[in-house]
Amino acid sequence: QVQLVESGGGLVQTGGSLRLSCAASGGTFTRLDMAWFRQAPGVEREFVAAVNWSGDTSYTGSVKGRFTISRDNAKNTVYLQMNSLKPEDTTVYYCAARFRFTSQYAYWGQGTQVTVSS
Repeated sequence: QVQLVESGGGLVQTGGSLRLSCAASGGTFTRLDMAWFRQAPGVEREFVAAVNWSGDTSYTGSVKGRFTISRDNAKNTVYLQMNSLKPEDTTVYYCAARFRFTSQYAYWGQGTQVTVSS
């Protein structure tokens, strides 16, 4: 059973930066695809960024050029560096994992709140 623990959320002003971290345990990290999603109340969960087991990355359009996802296999951790933050980035961010070559993200963290003040 894979367990995910996020950290790094908080309050920041418009244009500021935050780095989210997600520590994984209970599985072979190098066999996991990792991703970040976000979800505001009453809104469908939105894909933000992903890094697969081999290091390939992908992003949703609204964060391209501002957010960077990375992974440290030695630390079993995935990061989301968020720069040039905007008020519309305010929401709860979730870390997710799936074993490589599967389609669904089956493992989720508890979420971390990011608030960007204008």
